[in-house]
Amino acid sequence: MRKKIIILGSTGSIGKNTINIIKKDKKNFEIKLLSTNKNISEIIKQAKEFKVKNIIINDYKKFNEAKKKYKRLNIHFHNSFSAIDKLFKKKEIFYSMVSIVGIDGLDPSLKLIKFSKNIAIVNKESLVCGWSLVKKRLDKYKTSFIPIDSEHFSIFSLLQNYKTSQIERIYITASGGPFLNYTQSNLKNISINSALKHPNWIMGKKISIDSSTMMNKVFEVIEAKNIFDIQYKDISILTHPKSYVHAIVKFKNGLIKLLIHETDMKIPIFNSIYKNQNKYFKSEPLDLEILNNLELKKININQFPLVKILNKLPKFNSLYETAIITINDFFVNSFLKKELSYSKMIKLISKLCNQKDILKFKRIPVKNIDQILKLRSYLILKMENFVYKI
Repeated sequence: MRKKIIILGSTGSIGKNTINIIKKDKKNFEIKLLSTNKNISEIIKQAKEFKVKNIIINDYKKFNEAKKKYKRLNIHFHNSFSAIDKLFKKKEIFYSMVSIVGIDGLDPSLKLIKFSKNIAIVNKESLVCGWSLVKKRLDKYKTSFIPIDSEHFSIFSLLQNYKTSQIERIYITASGGPFLNYTQSNLKNISINSALKHPNWIMGKKISIDSSTMMNKVFEVIEAKNIFDIQYKDISILTHPKSYVHAIVKFKNGLIKLLIHETDMKIPIFNSIYKNQNKYFKSEPLDLEILNNLELKKININQFPLVKILNKLPKFNSLYETAIITINDFFVNSFLKKELSYSKMIKLISKLCNQKDILKFKRIPVKNIDQILKLRSYLILKMENFVYKI
C-alpha cells in the first residue's frame, strides 16, 4: 500500500523539493492534497503528474480562475484549509509537509496534526508564535514532529538516543548573510538587491532580508528552545560563512557532536520522509577544504544588534514572540517596498521590540490562535501610525 502524503505550499521551494524527492519513488507514495496561494499553473502541473484529486488555492480570485479554467479535470478545488477536516480520517496521512509562509500556516499546521502520523513544519509562525498550541496537539494525537530547517533538523539528528537533561549547550550556525564583514557605518546605504544576495542559499525575499539582519537566527533560537525544550542560556549562535556545519551539540558526558551537509534543503527533507529507513541520497564527497577552515566565530551583537532581542524573551511561550515577528514582518516589507532605508529598518525593529507597551506581552501566555491574530492586527495598525509620525 502506498503511503499518503500532503504538501501545503507545494509551489514554493520547499514544496518543490519535496515533490522532486517523491517523484523518484512514485510507486511508494500517493499525494492526497496540495496547496498554493496563487501559482495555479504550477500546482495544476503537479496535480496532473501525481493524479492529485484535491487542491487548496488560497487566493480567491485565482481559486475561481482555476475552477473555470480546469473544470474538466478530475480535481476538487478548495479555497480554505477548513477542507482538511472534511477530507481525511484520523491518522490517515503518513507524512504532511507544511511549508506555507506567514501566520496563515499556523491553522493548517494544527489541523493536519490530527490526521498525520508524521508532520514536518517549515513555518516560523507555527514554531515561534504558536508552539504551545502545536505541542499540545502533537501530544494529544501522538504525532511525530520533524523540524526541516537545516539547523533544527541537524540538532534533531544529533539528539537521537539522548535526553534533554544530557545537553550542556546547543550551537546554531549562521552564514552571516551578505554583510558579515560590514560595520554599522557600512550599512547606511544598503540597496535591496545587495541585501537579497545571500552567499550560500537561494531563498525568498523576506527570509533573505532576515538572514542579512540575523533576525532569522533570533527566530531559530526561539524554535530550538521550543522544539528541544532547552533554556535560552544554553543556546549560542556561531557565524560560519560556508554553511557546511549546521549545528553543534555539546553533551554533559564530554562528547561534542556536529552535523555537516551541503547547502541543499533536499537533504533534511529526504531524511524526514525516509526517517529510520535505509535509503540512499546522492550527495557530494566530504569537502576537506571547508572542513579544515570552518571559520566558526561567536556572533558580534554590535554588528547585528537585533540579536539582542534574545535577552528580552520570556521562559514560556508568550505573545511577545508574536509581537517581534509582526514588527519584523512589517518593517522588512516596508524596506522591500522602498519606504525606508536598511539602517532605519533595523532601528525601528529594535525600537519597537523594546517599547514598554510591547514588552508587556511577555507576561501573557498563548492560549489560542485568536489571541495571535488579534495582536497582529493591533500591532500592524499601531505601526502604520508610528511610521506616519516619523
